[in-house]
Amino acid sequence: MKSFRNLRLIGAALLGLTLAGTAGFHFIEGWSWFDGFYMVITTFTTIGYQETHPLSHAGRVFNVGLIMVGVSLVFLGIGSLTQALLEFELGSFFGRRKMEREISRLSDHYIICGAGRVGRSAARELANKRVPFVIIDQSVDRAVKPEEDWLILNGDATQGQTLREVHIERARGLVAATTTDATNLYIVLTARELNPQLRIIARASEEDAEKRLLKAGADSVVLPYLFAGQRIARSFLQPHVVSFLDSATAHLDMDLEIGEICVAGASTVAGKTIETSRIRQDCGAVILAIKREKKMDFNPSPEDRIEAGDYLIAMGESSQLRRLEQMAAGRS
Repeated sequence: MKSFRNLRLIGAALLGLTLAGTAGFHFIEGWSWFDGFYMVITTFTTIGYQETHPLSHAGRVFNVGLIMVGVSLVFLGIGSLTQALLEFELGSFFGRRKMEREISRLSDHYIICGAGRVGRSAARELANKRVPFVIIDQSVDRAVKPEEDWLILNGDATQGQTLREVHIERARGLVAATTTDATNLYIVLTARELNPQLRIIARASEEDAEKRLLKAGADSVVLPYLFAGQRIARSFLQPHVVSFLDSATAHLDMDLEIGEICVAGASTVAGKTIETSRIRQDCGAVILAIKREKKMDFNPSPEDRIEAGDYLIAMGESSQLRRLEQMAAGRS
């Protein structure tokens, strides 16, 4: 803030003036360095003690200039400090009120519990997709950086009241991404009780915790350390496969994505086979799988039929997937 910057400049000027005043009394009056420093401090603070030693005419002229400049800087510093504190307090107050209003308007959003490395990575991906989300963490400073305009609630995600404050009843999904499996287990239990239809994804550090989290109500469990180990092994054994998946999921080398698209009842492709739907010809996207109910059909044949309510797992450029989304929604 500008007031803090001004405060630093005034502080630097006061420090320079203190050194100059100490040196002035030392060389003009022949005082010791400490006596000169003591005289400068009593002058700037306007305490009003008598002079350390009698001053000569030249010393008095020097001291008049020191009083005028030094005392002015001290009062300017007090004013800047007061302004900075007021701006900080008012900014924090109105910032909290604004965030509370934005959280109260959330709907069909995602809740991220825990702002560690996993939680922040999930938040960053959701932010890139412009999907509404809110983070719950007990340390706001850890949760967000100044350049990140994320919604943060400082609280304990294992408490039902905290989850109600982020409107879990209106949420689309929840991520339990704290650093301990026990905390994530409590979060899953509480969230499932408050919203039985909520999709919940939990982070687990130990493989043994996966069953407990699924039993508690998590829809799926992610084990970062297991995934990292598998990726390292595959990078040795199948480096080109890993490179391809990176291109399709992390956008490292090309404009290539893998997405899921829901087929609406009014879609022009509903009721048609993959061949007659002309998805490949009109959109350029490749259908990798069709998800219907609890069944996933990988590498469907041209004769496989697409029905309303199916999810198409497709790969292509972002523009191709957007075109496919329009076709699947019946907007083409």
